[in-house]
Amino acid sequence: MEKPSVVHRQRLKRRAKRFTRRIMPFVAALFLATPVAAPVSKTLARTRTHQTLPTAEEMRATFLNQRFDKLYQAMNLEAQGLRFEVFEKAMTGYLNLKEADKLGGKDRLTVVDFSLPSTEKRLWVLDLDSKQVLFHTLVAHGHNSGENMATNFSNENESNMSSLGFYVTQAEYVGKHGRSLKLVGLDEGYNDNALKRAVVMHGADYVSEDFIRQNGRLGRSLGCPALPMDQYAQIIDAVGGQTCLFLNGNDASYSSHYLNQDIAAQALAAANTNTGQLI
Repeated sequence: MEKPSVVHRQRLKRRAKRFTRRIMPFVAALFLATPVAAPVSKTLARTRTHQTLPTAEEMRATFLNQRFDKLYQAMNLEAQGLRFEVFEKAMTGYLNLKEADKLGGKDRLTVVDFSLPSTEKRLWVLDLDSKQVLFHTLVAHGHNSGENMATNFSNENESNMSSLGFYVTQAEYVGKHGRSLKLVGLDEGYNDNALKRAVVMHGADYVSEDFIRQNGRLGRSLGCPALPMDQYAQIIDAVGGQTCLFLNGNDASYSSHYLNQDIAAQALAAANTNTGQLI
């Protein structure tokens, strides 16, 4: 009777060892996971405790950014070289001017980016109603603003420099450059002397690809955003009559009360409610 008992006990031991080998990996995994699970739960609890709702300013900025990005994509502006941050500023100003009733009936926005060299096409005329780019072309900066790059800007008479900021186009006239378009600068201290300085849109033969090939840059104006001779008349027709023009440039000191996001959001929300359109 003793021998079978010994054999039986040995079999039980072998089974116990096999069971232990099989179960140990699961026990070890459970053991290792346990200390990790507690801190994670605490972290999530802390996150929920300290989570705050976005501020009205953050919600406003998000609303504008999403709407501007949708329009930016719909018009394929990145492929045409217009940076989103410049478009965003231009659109904010456009909506501020619209809310202030300073614009006419055309949903047109002209953007000039003087942070780009004169050898690049840095003027865009946008039809915000049809979501089309009407013109994308060259534009000159002021003689004393720089050579190929515009780095200096002024609002002073006889400075021969470009002036940054928001403008509203006015009536056209025929002057020494032929058909020209008057511009009213709206940013006090930055471009509000535009009419006194006779800063206007006009055509110039030094704004051309041929001039760039011969000189390595465009010719320069006395402060006017001068346009190519083969396009200036069509551009004047498209943007004349109280439309928005925004001249952007590398000047950290520039500021404008027309970059008010609160007013822009109100104008955009109103436009969406009244027409169902993006703008």
